[in-house]
Amino acid sequence: MFLSKGKLNNTAWHMAAKRGKFKVLEKLWEWAKELQLKPEELRNEVLLSKDNLNNTAWHMSAKWDEFNVLENLRELVKEEQQELMERVISVREI
Repeated sequence: MFLSKGKLNNTAWHMAAKRGKFKVLEKLWEWAKELQLKPEELRNEVLLSKDNLNNTAWHMSAKWDEFNVLENLRELVKEEQQELMERVISVREI
């Protein structure tokens, strides 16, 4: 249900980005992390998922001048990359 797509192949993630609803994006991100998706799944199924025109949430935010959303999406990506690096380091220490 979380990653389900509408008739235009867009997700709630796409619609929230298009409309500048960062609080919704934050909640969707939180739910995605609760699902314990693999990093590739987070990247491909959430951050970079495409609609029927091959637009991602990034494209939609830029198209609709939602610069705050773009900046916040960037912060989510940085956060996820940092967490991934911390997991890699902790595994190497074992």
